[in-house]
Amino acid sequence: MLRNLFSLEGRIALVTGGSRGIGKMIATGLLAHGAARVYITARKAGPCEETAKALSAEYDGECIALPIDISTMAGIDMLAAEITKREPKLDILVNNAGAAWGADFDEFPESGWDKVMNLNLKTPFFLTKALAAPLRAAASAERPAKVINIASIDGIFVNPLETYSYAASKSGLIHLTRRMAAKLIKDHIVVTAIAPGPFKSDMNKAARDNADEVAARVPAGRIGTDEDMAGTAIFLASRAGDYVVGNTIAVDGGIVYANPGIPGAGWDS
Repeated sequence: MLRNLFSLEGRIALVTGGSRGIGKMIATGLLAHGAARVYITARKAGPCEETAKALSAEYDGECIALPIDISTMAGIDMLAAEITKREPKLDILVNNAGAAWGADFDEFPESGWDKVMNLNLKTPFFLTKALAAPLRAAASAERPAKVINIASIDGIFVNPLETYSYAASKSGLIHLTRRMAAKLIKDHIVVTAIAPGPFKSDMNKAARDNADEVAARVPAGRIGTDEDMAGTAIFLASRAGDYVVGNTIAVDGGIVYANPGIPGAGWDS
């Protein structure tokens, strides 16, 4: 049993926002550890299909592109219909698709609030709800189905950037993870979350374009790698993570939980 602790052999997964960044890291990790089919979504068809083609060529499992905008209920329903049409069971759902918006407090627009809250908080709830039937069909006490929400350390600590709706949405998603976990564990569906720190992505341009500068502010002395993100997702998705229920794991090099938070040697410096 221990030899296959991190195996995902034969499992079916959906990773939203899986064409690039953290979503692509996770989709790659799932395929590398034996997933049979990994569906990925993105708003833009070209990058989504390119990523699916590349990953399918590299691994034994198949990566399938479903380019759908899931920021609306219509898009959520469309994606759920596509999955249920193709798969009677869904072993793993990764709610990764997200958006960010930064603006000065006095200028912050309603559009920036609604766009971020809808995709980051509303979509994970309603997509999980829409896919509850295939998740329940895949789930058993011996092999639970998994829902992994991608939150952020910005939902745990206060980022100095003025990304109000992003921080609120990710904090809300962390608590929503706990509430969904309390409900769905009865159906043998394990809900957890990952709170990434700095990883190279189009959403985190600072880490992408100024890695050394960002790394200097990380206790571990570096930004996250593909392996760091994939490893955490593989752990949670596999047998290894079956008893981890409702938790949010910060994958951030120690920013949240290994950082004194005050410059200098102490309070009197």
